[in-house]
Amino acid sequence: MKKLMSGNEAIARGAYEAGVTVAAAYPGTPSTEILEHMVEYKDHIYSEWAPNEKVACEVAIGASIAGSRSLSAMKHVGVNVAADPIFTYSYLGVNGGFVLVTADDPSMHSSQNEQDNRYYAKFAKMALIEPSDSQESKDFLLEAYKISEEFDIPVLYRVTTRVCHSKSLVELGERVEVGFKPYVKRLDKFVATPANAKIARGKLENKLKALEAYSNTSPLNKAEYNENTNIGIITASVSYLYAKEVFGDKASYLKLGFTYPLPMDLIRDFASKFETVYVIEELEPFMEEQIKAAGIKCIGKEMIPNMYELNPDILAQALLGTTTESKTVDTNVVPRPPVLCAGCPHRGFFYTMSKKKNTVIAGDIGCYTLGAMEPLGALDSVICMGAGISAAMGMAKSFEVTGRDTKVFGVVGDSTFFHSGITGAIDVVYNKGKMIPVVLDNSITGMTGHQENPGTGKTLMGEDTLALDPVDVLKAVGYKTVAVVDPCDLKAMNEVVDAAMNATESYAIVTKRPCVLIKNLPPFKTKCIVETEKCKTSYIDQSMCVGCDVCMQVCKFDAIVKVGEQ
Repeated sequence: MKKLMSGNEAIARGAYEAGVTVAAAYPGTPSTEILEHMVEYKDHIYSEWAPNEKVACEVAIGASIAGSRSLSAMKHVGVNVAADPIFTYSYLGVNGGFVLVTADDPSMHSSQNEQDNRYYAKFAKMALIEPSDSQESKDFLLEAYKISEEFDIPVLYRVTTRVCHSKSLVELGERVEVGFKPYVKRLDKFVATPANAKIARGKLENKLKALEAYSNTSPLNKAEYNENTNIGIITASVSYLYAKEVFGDKASYLKLGFTYPLPMDLIRDFASKFETVYVIEELEPFMEEQIKAAGIKCIGKEMIPNMYELNPDILAQALLGTTTESKTVDTNVVPRPPVLCAGCPHRGFFYTMSKKKNTVIAGDIGCYTLGAMEPLGALDSVICMGAGISAAMGMAKSFEVTGRDTKVFGVVGDSTFFHSGITGAIDVVYNKGKMIPVVLDNSITGMTGHQENPGTGKTLMGEDTLALDPVDVLKAVGYKTVAVVDPCDLKAMNEVVDAAMNATESYAIVTKRPCVLIKNLPPFKTKCIVETEKCKTSYIDQSMCVGCDVCMQVCKFDAIVKVGEQ
């Protein structure tokens, strides 16, 4: 049977067919839907949203050690968080097959960088597999588990935004019940002491040599020859589809699905047949560098851009000097920059902070990153998950040393707080930081599409569970005062911020109001405190809010904000 599937949906299906029994992830575009679709197979696969990518990876590693085939999925920057266990597990090797899915984001559609995670395979010494479409996203995963178990090594499964979100027909298969590999206590294999790691290091190099030999005959690598052409193209992932669209039957192709270790004998034999050899790959010259180092002549990044997504037009312009005819349509549409949603509870906090002088606010990754945008313009920095508090701590210490009298706030969301904000909050208390951590709790993981987190009271598989409260956690780690406030109560919000700025002991703020887009949100009535000629609503249902000054912050109708009780 065939079914139209996205790459992410196909990966989940591939995990099911490959006999995976444990999957763990932290949501992040473009990887999020992998675990969301994994729930469709909950009778066979245990799936969870972990607090962060490191935990997700360690859960999957633990399952692998115990004898299960396991999978961990995350976006490319999430691999940075999970790097610690990954590098060590490559040394140790697997029991049940282990696959780590990295969803890279060329052109940074929803990311703060576009790092090329293929280098993680080389750096951590893992096998690397790259599918190019939805069918391969499913099929290659079955091969990945065979490789992982046969060569006793973790596999990095690299997809990109286009592969993750594009849809194509997928021929479905049946689940392969591989069973559980017996768990046997082996201190020499699974305990990473220096003595064991030294021995494992040598074994790992031998595994990589065996993997390279295997890659030359891997079914994931295939040559497609066309007659009467002197052009050979070496490519992988979605770049293969772009190359085929541009060159068609005017070139021959070596399409690589197993890309580390590279099948160098196969590449050398292919390249020897052509006058001109192009290496077409998105982002960095990962394959090109290795191919040139092996003494094989090829053309790559000297002509093809090494940043942002590729597409057929870019390739045609770069390699053939041709351009595609296009028409520009003047729609007279006014540009609309990204903004917080109408009714977003974060607006009340940022609006309040925008009125405060002599303050600095370190932001974080989430919906509230948009607090940096005008007309709010409230954030001073955004770095990575968890840095909202940690970076603010560094700012505060710098100002303290230099004698600058500036109050520093560090902002994270509830999901980000559980992800990596808790450690920063501990650092502030432990090292007597003079800054104010702020947790913007909207009861959900908002930015990636409303996934559950440790504070929602639900698991990925829909089970009721303990709902952790950032307030309780902050109190438990030592904050003297944890102020809880409804951010849409501007009077209370202002009072809390003033109290925090004047506090002499550790002080944290937790704003609490659910995201207006949460499905089945109970009625949450609030008094409208804006009166204008065009807005005189007395009470509004939050789920029906269209955005008055409380929500939009800068009223287009010159509203007079009258602070009153809610």
